[in-house]
Amino acid sequence: MQFTTNGHVISVNVADMPALDLAVRERLRAGAGFALATINLDHLVKLRADARFAADYAAQDIVVADGRPIVALSRLARRPVSLMPGSDLVVPLCRIAAEEGVPLALVGSTDQALADAATYLTANVPGLKVVLCHAPSGRFDPDGPEADSIFEALEASGARMCFLAFGAPKQERLALRGRDAAPRIGFISVGAGLDFLGGHQRRAPVWVRAIAMEWLWRALTDPVRLVPRYLKCAMLLPGLLRDAWHLRKKV
Repeated sequence: MQFTTNGHVISVNVADMPALDLAVRERLRAGAGFALATINLDHLVKLRADARFAADYAAQDIVVADGRPIVALSRLARRPVSLMPGSDLVVPLCRIAAEEGVPLALVGSTDQALADAATYLTANVPGLKVVLCHAPSGRFDPDGPEADSIFEALEASGARMCFLAFGAPKQERLALRGRDAAPRIGFISVGAGLDFLGGHQRRAPVWVRAIAMEWLWRALTDPVRLVPRYLKCAMLLPGLLRDAWHLRKKV
């Protein structure tokens, strides 16, 4: 499945969890880093409004589908991919890190949220080693000197995998910079994924997610912030459906 925006083609290039497991393990075993992004409708809105974000996203090594609309569009286009939200990837990727003997870093969010996430992960993933937790101060700039110090700390810690919890577009920008600054580290952008682990943000109940109503649950719990966001996403759908139908005819 692919999307064209701001002159860049962005492809969901890893279709499901077995493929992701294989791709991550191969890179870790080869001593190669990566940048992993999870695309959703909100990201597509931002990609259309921000040419630099579009360029950064197109340069990510691995892109998976975060959101049922992306999955539905892929099926319409006859290029099916599985649903893989960033929040659901944290524990499985930690298991890979533990099995491969790869030290982990947590970057973003707040000191307490990272500490709680590290406690949760080490308690639930046997053998996992968290070697660095770093929460930025103030208004974090992924192109600023604090980002440089983060890369230095990551290199010094020995981390080989790093979860970034800043939200888009900061986390994807930082991940892309990390491909040059810390080329042996796999950077994974997970948004609020670490906050959920320690209870610093509340995720929709499992049954709500099972009936594909997480978006509605979130809108009702934070309407001022999320209702305008979801309206912008809805406005994209007619064009995305048209594009997916055109892709379908090329199969």
